[in-house]
Amino acid sequence: MLTEAVEHLVKGIVEHPEDVHVRSREQRYGARDGARGRPGGRLIEVRVHPEDLGRVIGRGGRTATAIRTVVTALGEGAPVRVDFVDLTGR
Repeated sequence: MLTEAVEHLVKGIVEHPEDVHVRSREQRYGARDGARGRPGGRLIEVRVHPEDLGRVIGRGGRTATAIRTVVTALGEGAPVRVDFVDLTGR
């Protein structure tokens, strides 16, 4: 559900919606909790056309922060991390 929501939000922002690819996977450990063995939660990786990266991130990171806020709310308390990458970073 989270990946579909992120994909829908991002496709509404970008100029090249056909180049939006969203992938989700479980993380073994969180960045802060690796040594303590706590579950890491979910990682959602969003790949967009290089020209659209600025649109997805937004001025001062505001758009990316808003997307992350929505995803956190939809995640119902489970830890979720959203990364934005352009397609050249394959």
